[in-house]
Amino acid sequence: MTKQSDLPLDGILVLDFSQFLAGPVAAMRLADLGARVIKIERPGVGDIGRTLAFAGLASDGDTLSFHMMNRNKESYAADLKNSESLQEVWKLIEKADVLIQNFRPGVIERLGLGYEEVKKRNPRIVYGSATGYGSTGPFKDRPGQDLLAQSISGLPWLNGKAGDPPVPVGLAVADIFTSTHLAHGVTALLLRRERTGLGGLVESSLLEAMLDLQFELITANLFDPSVIVKRGSGAHAFLPAPYGIYKTSDGYMAIAMTPIPHLGTLLCLDLDAYEDPKSWWSDQEAITNILSMRLSSQSTESWLEILDAADIWCAPVLTLPELISHDGFKELDMTQTVTRTSMDGSETIDIKTTRSPIRIDGHPIKSSKGAPHVGEDTEKIRLEFGI
Repeated sequence: MTKQSDLPLDGILVLDFSQFLAGPVAAMRLADLGARVIKIERPGVGDIGRTLAFAGLASDGDTLSFHMMNRNKESYAADLKNSESLQEVWKLIEKADVLIQNFRPGVIERLGLGYEEVKKRNPRIVYGSATGYGSTGPFKDRPGQDLLAQSISGLPWLNGKAGDPPVPVGLAVADIFTSTHLAHGVTALLLRRERTGLGGLVESSLLEAMLDLQFELITANLFDPSVIVKRGSGAHAFLPAPYGIYKTSDGYMAIAMTPIPHLGTLLCLDLDAYEDPKSWWSDQEAITNILSMRLSSQSTESWLEILDAADIWCAPVLTLPELISHDGFKELDMTQTVTRTSMDGSETIDIKTTRSPIRIDGHPIKSSKGAPHVGEDTEKIRLEFGI
């Protein structure tokens, strides 16, 4: 396990003013890389993410999702609408390296903590801002929420097959990708600061993250406007047969890019009529139907034995329990246990969650520090920073 002093952002102080997902996860990513993250929260209620539960799960008064997204942070309680509290926060800002916020456009400025004001007091600060749809334009005042951003971006039209309604991705992909881009931008500006001595502003949004995710599709349409989403029988609107997911006798399996005649030989099917690669697109539905009929006759494992031996691009479609129990999952060592003391101090709360997907010098990044209680570190921080 990597030591704290060996982590690349050790010594960097981050103030996290954000709530719920995109901003907090960006700050969490920085904490995973060694930064000290102080979460600035409203006294009493704190981050709204403390009450918005993923799958209805909670522990020690906070949602499981809050525990996941705010591990390895400290909490400082401050009412940003109170002048005395705001002055305390300014003292922290003056000593910070990074500030993360994801208020709706205009809110942070009305609080007096917009980038232009902050950089006057701390020109070296790297200011990270996440929004739903950018700070200008016709979408800017819409609620910055994952499903809404996916929908505006058109992403749900890429999922499913012909005849299906739009199908959104079943994860908060807009928030998660935005958090990654924001953390990436912050680290890039920290590197630039090493050269220039000046901080800077990095911005990203849920919608921009979703547009970036579709860079192939958007680029193709810009190059040739006739290229639009026409879902067929496969799992990808722009890739030919056999690309897709197929039912077997006991589950499902995926097959990616593979020459159809070769696949036919392996599956004991006569697919020689489809030697021309152009037919893999024009006759996609017919080919997919033939493959589906054949693959449904045997188990996933039996087909994998045949196709893996021939180096065909294929894989089982695992359920969540199958994934968690698989040796491949265990080998990656993707879990860690974070710990905090309960609010009344009577017990220790342990929560098993995922770790950072990054390895440093060959070692996974793990930390046992759990998410803080609201204002848990306020007095300690006041004493440390002379507030």
